[in-house]
Amino acid sequence: MRHCLLGLLMAASVTANAAVQTQEIPYTAADGTKMIGYYAYDDAIEGKRPGIVVVHEWWGLNDYAKQRARDLAELGYSALAIDMYGEGRNTEHPKDAMSFMQAALKDADAAKGRFNAGLDLLKEQAQTDTDKLGAVGYCFGGKVVLDMARQGVPLDGVVSFHGALATETRAAPGSVKARVLVEHGAEDSMISADDVAALNVEMVKAGADYQFVSLPGAKHGFTNPGADAHQKNGLDVAYQKAADERSWRDMQRFFEDTFGPSTPARAQ
Repeated sequence: MRHCLLGLLMAASVTANAAVQTQEIPYTAADGTKMIGYYAYDDAIEGKRPGIVVVHEWWGLNDYAKQRARDLAELGYSALAIDMYGEGRNTEHPKDAMSFMQAALKDADAAKGRFNAGLDLLKEQAQTDTDKLGAVGYCFGGKVVLDMARQGVPLDGVVSFHGALATETRAAPGSVKARVLVEHGAEDSMISADDVAALNVEMVKAGADYQFVSLPGAKHGFTNPGADAHQKNGLDVAYQKAADERSWRDMQRFFEDTFGPSTPARAQ
């Protein structure tokens, strides 16, 4: 009886101490740029689990991107918020953000190299099931993950949240290997109706496994509780709780369908 009680107390202690673990990990992109990744996983889960790359908004690798990595870890994923600007650079100023974004996107091959460097880092983590990989992106990051799908990067699924939809190079038939989910604000003034229509035509012609969700009343930045603070800079952005929660549920179902009911069991 005493041994049974001791075992129960030890199990309770393990459960109580289990938590999402985080770590900043330096890495280097193919172009030599020094990057910083923010890795998160739940140590109460045993074994390997699907890996998700998180790509930040145009603000850079900030607290919001890191929070989304922790949120994904809580769902049972191995999550890495990657750095597309270098040295973990981030800003609160729109002019700086625009400059960082334009620099990161001016060379499509370099952008792909930076994404792949982050993907490789995620695959190196002991908790990651390298046969089950996905990516999510926000704003600028939404464009990045869509572009990676267009270019046939080996991912099982990508989710774009209020992402830029236009591209310099459209997907060729058969090039999109990943399943694609786009969560778009119906009132997003930063994305034109022509861009929405062009994406839909592009994905159909490419033969992609593709879903597009238009969220009523939602503006650009609808997932980020800090979006409203940027209205003072003249940006037409706003957080919308209903759209944030609905799009997150959509993402969960999407990855469950993509990976199967694969959230590993938590340690008892």
